Amino acid sequence: MTMRILGIDPGLRTTGFGVIESEGSKLHYVASGTIKTDAVDIGQLPLRLKIIFDGVREVVARYQPTCASVEIVFVNVNPQSTLLLGQARGAALTALVSLDLLVSEYTALQMKKAIVGHGAAKKEQVQEMVMRLLALPGLPGKDAADALGLAICHAHAAGSFAAIARSAPLAQRSHGQFKKGRSY
Repeated sequence: MTMRILGIDPGLRTTGFGVIESEGSKLHYVASGTIKTDAVDIGQLPLRLKIIFDGVREVVARYQPTCASVEIVFVNVNPQSTLLLGQARGAALTALVSLDLLVSEYTALQMKKAIVGHGAAKKEQVQEMVMRLLALPGLPGKDAADALGLAICHAHAAGSFAAIARSAPLAQRSHGQFKKGRSY
C-alpha cells in the first residue's frame, strides 16, 4: 500500500515541509521546501500565522498527502520563543486537520533516532541521512530536511502502528476527563 506523507517542521520565520511516498520499505521523494514569513514584520504575528496556515493548505492541495507528521514543540530556554513556536505549530496543525488529514506527532529526538540513529544528531547529519535515504542529488535545506525526516519517521512507525492495531484493537478510554486544560 502506498502512503503519501507530508512532514511539517514548524517555525515562525520558516516552516519546513517535505513530501514522500512510502511503498512498503521503499521511500520516494516527492517534494520539499519552506514556507517563509519574512515578508511580514515580526510584530505582525497574526499575519505570520495566516501565511503558515495558508502555506500548509497550499502544500496539501498541491501534493495531496494521505497523512501528515508534525514535530512536537520542546521547551526552549526562552519561554517567549516557545510560545511563539507553539503558535506557529498550531497554525500548521489547524491547516492540516481542517483538510481532514490524519496527523501524527513526533519529537525531534524521535525523528533524529529514526533517521540518524541517535537523538543528539546535528542538523547537518539529518540533512546527510535524508539525502541518502531518499537518494537526493544534493543536500536539502535544514528546515526541509527536518520535515522530510519527520515524514520518513512516520513511514517507519506507521507500519508498526498498523500491525499493533490489527493484532489487538485498542480499547477506547472511557475515563478521560478534562481538568484545567489537561486530559486525564
